[in-house]
Amino acid sequence: MVEVFKTNVQRRGVANALVALLHNNFPGSRINFDLEDCDKVLRVEGDNFHPEKVMMLVNENGFQCHIMED
Repeated sequence: MVEVFKTNVQRRGVANALVALLHNNFPGSRINFDLEDCDKVLRVEGDNFHPEKVMMLVNENGFQCHIMED
């Protein structure tokens, strides 16, 4: 399963911290940010993650996170 999220994360350090947090919650998933994209894309790929929890964890850290529509 692959899910792509639109965020408002701006800084690489913050993105790295969020990736580490998400890896702790969803081990084995591939997680990365594309901060060069205008939508500050967060991409999560794996078999054992829940998009709702990804959004909740990012939101709890003070950032917006929404599933990108096609």
